Amino acid sequence: MNGMPRLLRTLSRPLRPVLRAVTYTRWLHLFIAATLALLGAFIWGVEDVPSVVSYAVLALGPVPLLAVAAAIPATRLLETMQARLLLFPGPHGTEAQPDPGLARTPAVSWADRGRVFVWLVLRMWVGLLASVVGIQGIFLAVALTSAHHWSSFEEEVLLLPGSWHGSYPLLIPVVVPVLLAAGWGFGVLIAALAPRLLGPSAAERLAVLEERTERLLEHNRLARELHDTIGHALTVAVVQAGAARAAGSPEFTERALGAIEDTGREALEDLERVLRLLRQEGAPPSRRPGLAEAERLVASARGAGAEISAEIEGPLESVPGPVSREGYRIVQECLTNVLRHAGPVPVRVRIAASAGGLELHVRNRLPAAAAPPGTGGSGLRGIRERAALLGGEAVAGPSDGEWRVRVTLPIQ
Repeated sequence: MNGMPRLLRTLSRPLRPVLRAVTYTRWLHLFIAATLALLGAFIWGVEDVPSVVSYAVLALGPVPLLAVAAAIPATRLLETMQARLLLFPGPHGTEAQPDPGLARTPAVSWADRGRVFVWLVLRMWVGLLASVVGIQGIFLAVALTSAHHWSSFEEEVLLLPGSWHGSYPLLIPVVVPVLLAAGWGFGVLIAALAPRLLGPSAAERLAVLEERTERLLEHNRLARELHDTIGHALTVAVVQAGAARAAGSPEFTERALGAIEDTGREALEDLERVLRLLRQEGAPPSRRPGLAEAERLVASARGAGAEISAEIEGPLESVPGPVSREGYRIVQECLTNVLRHAGPVPVRVRIAASAGGLELHVRNRLPAAAAPPGTGGSGLRGIRERAALLGGEAVAGPSDGEWRVRVTLPIQ
């Protein structure tokens, strides 16, 4: 019993192309392309000239009009829309088709227009061939069913003895499959040509790739900012809450709650800004903090109980925007790591801007009971990535009982 369905599937496999709706939509696509040539032949009356001349008129007559159409940038867009609808129906059709990768914009360069011209000409020629084969095949199939009514059928169509004309209908099962197979083959051919001639050019593919890369880089940058901002705020809140509980002083608790409130408000502002950027593609970036606000960052860490001595040198307001913003995030990540791994220990921060570049140096004492942070954490990895993207260098590691992070960034 199980072998019968398998046998039926095997027998029906040759019929699958005939049963697919896309086979007939592709045939329609080719007939539409041949309409211009057929109308021209009807208007010009090529039936009165030799067959070779008539076929030449059919094939070459509309070429100048196709050249004019290909020169219009919007023609490529119209052709790709029609190709998606009839050659690759997709979800709106009776069966899903893979994305053919056709261009979604008008032609920009003359090379793109040239490929559109080649597409229009080849589509018309294949359409003419499919039309001739289809019309002649249908005519032959109909004629075979009533060959005995055609006095000149044998001489014009089949050179068989007259006594065989009663057997002509037996040839229909041969003519019809050949006709359907030819239609399927023409459809496969034009569908294979479409991505090559209507697909995006190399320059367009490169532009799309660059845009996608820029978008991924921007999302990665926003993810790092969320990590830095939210991680810093949570670390300060946890340290402040623990210190307030241990101190048991109403005055210290009040200061701790104020620091938690300020840090949380800043984190919410950064979170809202990042979410706004993620929701609105192409929106201009909102203001991000820079090194000119480093004092506020140091004060926040001091509020968490860290003993911070800050040394700020040079005109930080003249540091270029990208360097200043990334430098702020690097210092923020360093202080967050100190509070997270070492607790409220003495920290020395040095921020120096000069013509030679920007130097960021954060040092803290390593607690005896705590192991030094490794080199593979996401925080340190983010610091190194930020420095590398700006052409700088970041070095982190223990030295003389301290954990040191030293970052140098070029300004020019």
